[in-house]
Amino acid sequence: MVKIKLDHCVIHVSNWERSNAFYRDVMGAELVEIGAGWSYRFGDTQLNCHGPNVDGKPVAKLPVMPGGSDLCFVWPGPIRTALAHLEEHGVQVEVGPVPRFGSRGRGTSVYFRDPDGSLMEFISYASNGERI
Repeated sequence: MVKIKLDHCVIHVSNWERSNAFYRDVMGAELVEIGAGWSYRFGDTQLNCHGPNVDGKPVAKLPVMPGGSDLCFVWPGPIRTALAHLEEHGVQVEVGPVPRFGSRGRGTSVYFRDPDGSLMEFISYASNGERI
């Protein structure tokens, strides 16, 4: 069996300044300038972006529009610290904390939106308040 790992995926944003601030400050991304646009790097995983003046080729049969993505990120500690982080940045939680099942098994998640309306999820696999 071939073992593969996700390298990057693509989202579409409508405003570079607003999205860059959100993905840098709230999501913890490293901003990588690529030509006229940006990518958001999280360790060895990356979100490439289509946006103003950037239209990648090739694209999906039905390309995602701004606000059309659902993305889940692993939060590195207890979910209560994710809630505090979101509150600190003025980000409204839409759902959660709720139990979920992710790539590492059972976890606890909170859901919120990026500036374009894409659904973001922080999932924590931490138990008993321990960092993972």
